[in-house]
Amino acid sequence: MTNFLIRLFIGKDKNPSDPAVRGKYAGLAGAVGILLNVLLFGGKLTVGILAGSVAIIADAFNNIADAGSAIVALIGFRLASKPVDKEHPLGHGRLEYVSGFIVDMLIILVGFELLTSSIDKIRFPVAPTVGKWTFILLGAAILVKVWLFFFYRSIGKKINSVSLKASATDSLSDCIATSLVLVSSIVASIWNVTIDGYAGLLVAAFILFAGVKAAKETIDLLLGSPPDPEFIKEIYEFSKGYSKIVGIHDVMVHDYGPGRQIVSFHAEVPSDSDINIAHEEVDQMERDMHAKFGCIVTVHLDPIVIDDPVVNELYTLAVDAAKEVNPEFSIHDFRTTLGETNVNLIFDLVLPADCKMANDEAEKAVAEAVSRCRKNCFCVIRAERPFV
Repeated sequence: MTNFLIRLFIGKDKNPSDPAVRGKYAGLAGAVGILLNVLLFGGKLTVGILAGSVAIIADAFNNIADAGSAIVALIGFRLASKPVDKEHPLGHGRLEYVSGFIVDMLIILVGFELLTSSIDKIRFPVAPTVGKWTFILLGAAILVKVWLFFFYRSIGKKINSVSLKASATDSLSDCIATSLVLVSSIVASIWNVTIDGYAGLLVAAFILFAGVKAAKETIDLLLGSPPDPEFIKEIYEFSKGYSKIVGIHDVMVHDYGPGRQIVSFHAEVPSDSDINIAHEEVDQMERDMHAKFGCIVTVHLDPIVIDDPVVNELYTLAVDAAKEVNPEFSIHDFRTTLGETNVNLIFDLVLPADCKMANDEAEKAVAEAVSRCRKNCFCVIRAERPFV
């Protein structure tokens, strides 16, 4: 069914990374989600009121919240696809994350409202009146939400949409919530036991959990979450295809919304290279990476000495000293100034992001480790944490 809808409303073999095509995918997902959730809301609300079941009514409002979420997400997609302007030179891509956060807040609000109504139902229980239409409707709702899960997940993967992937997860939690309502209806029908309020409480808990989890993920994106490790690995592997580049470091990825990433890093080249040839190769790598990964790439050129035995020995000394302090430490941008009696080792020291040692403490410890091996070596160290 998903492929049929894609062929019908979008067409075959369309590139999902194209902003216009991506917008069509988002529009299709939003329209389908709104239509199905509104239908489920109407059916559940009607049955819930007739049966006097707060759990079914709670589940109905969960669906209308999902419809509202789809509307807000759809608006967010449209705004995020606006071209760059003077006030927003990097585009409006993060509006997709902002709209997602609004959706998360709506979900949490609905969860709190249903929580209070369920508690009232527990305090003042009234047995619901359930019939075969209740079971038919709830069973159908579960099947619809299972299909929506696969539908959202499929399109979310195609266009790499965080909000659609979150909608897929939400649809799966809705299946669990509706299943709880179905169980409470069966219990009421067979044993005449009222657990309607408790089922509504569990539904509200599921909604709150999904809302808080989604909000945390959206906030992480807005604050700047780490890029996909596989993407960083691909960048390192890609750089090995250029003969003049012997290594890269200080990789940074700035995310300005889906399809709007800016990547920067330092490329190490032999210090005796022709600067014009090295610069030409770096320019070519920037263009190639843009073509392959679809991101804007800026590379800084770092000349390093690679064929001087004395410098290589001192570099090994610095690496060993860093590893002595912490096996996870690494160094880059290594250079030296050689005097008649003393030697200065100048380098950047990279600490793991979760390292408990302060930067100045790490600098001092590594400098002391170097000094213990070579009394005439003095270190100028700049400690830093990785950006990826």
